[in-house]
Amino acid sequence: MVTQEIAPGYTFLTEEHEMIRQAARDFAQKEIAPIAAEHDESGEFPLETIKRMGQMGFMGVEMPEEYGGAGMDTLAYVLALEEICKADASHGTIMSVNNSLFCHGIEKYGTEAQKEKYLKAIASGEKIGAYSLTEPMSGSDAGTMRSRAVLDGGHYVINGLKSWVTSGPVADYILVFVMTEPEDGSKGITAFLTDADQPGFVRGKKEPKLGIRASATSEIVYEDYRCPVENRLGEEGEGFKIAMTVLDAGRIGIASQALGIAEAGYEASVQYVKEREAFGKQIGQFQGIAFKIADMKTRIEAARGLIYNAALAKIRSKETGERYTLEASMAKLFASEMAMWVTHQAVQIHGGMGYSKELPVERYFRDAKITEIYEGTSEIQRMVIARMETGLR
Repeated sequence: MVTQEIAPGYTFLTEEHEMIRQAARDFAQKEIAPIAAEHDESGEFPLETIKRMGQMGFMGVEMPEEYGGAGMDTLAYVLALEEICKADASHGTIMSVNNSLFCHGIEKYGTEAQKEKYLKAIASGEKIGAYSLTEPMSGSDAGTMRSRAVLDGGHYVINGLKSWVTSGPVADYILVFVMTEPEDGSKGITAFLTDADQPGFVRGKKEPKLGIRASATSEIVYEDYRCPVENRLGEEGEGFKIAMTVLDAGRIGIASQALGIAEAGYEASVQYVKEREAFGKQIGQFQGIAFKIADMKTRIEAARGLIYNAALAKIRSKETGERYTLEASMAKLFASEMAMWVTHQAVQIHGGMGYSKELPVERYFRDAKITEIYEGTSEIQRMVIARMETGLR
């Protein structure tokens, strides 16, 4: 059953999709929207609402029910995340990392014991997960990372500094990528599941950010951290492959986040141009403003199409095993740049009030920027797309 409210013309959306979308919308508007500005100002992690999101199934939408998830598909995840991000992108960031970057990797590559211990706890929202690939001198070029893991009997001893870890200050478990064979470059990276309550795990500097301020981000320091061999995710040297596979899923999440932020800015603008008057008219009657509204709506719907296409590609991949890298990168690239453009226009339409913290429009603008940066910058997305299309490197 398709409703016009979900998205006109998208016949693959079902009544179940509408139900999770409506549940996410109701929760976001009633529970998140009223506290969003306060948490943005203070930077306080919204632990209470995140726990409630877990109870409602939003922290593990695609994970099987036997592992604490909601057992739904990627389209359901996209719809729910979009609604959460319309209320507050910080909550959406935490939700996205939990679903895409942590749970997805364990579901795909984890052992049964790892799924029982880590996936159940994170997908149900009982615990909070994080993903750690980046280092101070290793961002897009993961092969240059300096952190090391050395096998010592039944444990790997991990040492190194990881940076820009989303949910790092509060995470219970971290999926971390470390060099085991430095001479092999990116092929020498291995993935590990680490527990924050173990000796040698140190939370470092918390980052003061422009946007998504309630989504806590920090450095993580590993000091002779002893990680049991059974906590290795996949085989030695498979870390880079795992990281990139997980990022494909993550980029669909960030594209959905960008869509939600843009829609919030757009809806605020439509309301404002009907209320605000100048020179004896509603400002939406002026062509200069009306054209902005038209362009905002068009770009939002174009992004939605790319996101749904990527979500469907991910769903198909479960049967075919094919990668959906191209679809995910295109969705992430276009949606993030669209969100930045739309929220910029929203600030401009609101004029001085758009620049004031009295309205949430300036927060949407600040939050939108990160979607062009994390989980692969716009520049990296263009490289991925071009290389896949031309075969040239």
